[in-house]
Amino acid sequence: MSSMQIDFQKTALVIIDLQKGIVGMPGGKEVVGKTAELVKLFRQQGGFISFVKVEFHDGKDSLKPLTDQPVTAVQRPADWAELVPELEVANRDYVVTKRQWGAFFGTDLDLQLRRRGIDTIVLCGIATNIGVESTAREAFQYGYNQIFISDAMTTFSLEEHEASCKYIFPRIGKIRLLQQFISEVNDAN
Repeated sequence: MSSMQIDFQKTALVIIDLQKGIVGMPGGKEVVGKTAELVKLFRQQGGFISFVKVEFHDGKDSLKPLTDQPVTAVQRPADWAELVPELEVANRDYVVTKRQWGAFFGTDLDLQLRRRGIDTIVLCGIATNIGVESTAREAFQYGYNQIFISDAMTTFSLEEHEASCKYIFPRIGKIRLLQQFISEVNDAN
């Protein structure tokens, strides 16, 4: 594998749903730790960072299609949608609030990326096959280059995570482990 030529002025780190009400799932703590390393790298390189969270105004704005696996309504704690403090969200970071799985539909994420001349996104977060994959499919359709940090994402089962990483992500971008990505970026500089 050759080194990645990353232009941090044209690359954004897009972090999906690392919020208090979601990171408690198995593997969530590890994802937060690896994502914190990505945040540090992007800050050092002057890259754009977008934190994406899912939040609902009054519940009437959430999706409610008829499905074979309906989502059970639960009472969420008041801090459910707060981004985890370990990621040290800064004023210069961009926070996107979404009301569905993907980070592009119904938000201004694409507009904000394009205004900054960004053509590549590095994607991580929770859940691999839901928020991350939905965002990735949308980004692909918008024409963004994508790099997936597969060990900085998790989901409900290893099988679901591996399905996205094996069958979807290679068709719409490049997949790297965190240390691979960091090494390739450093080798290119």
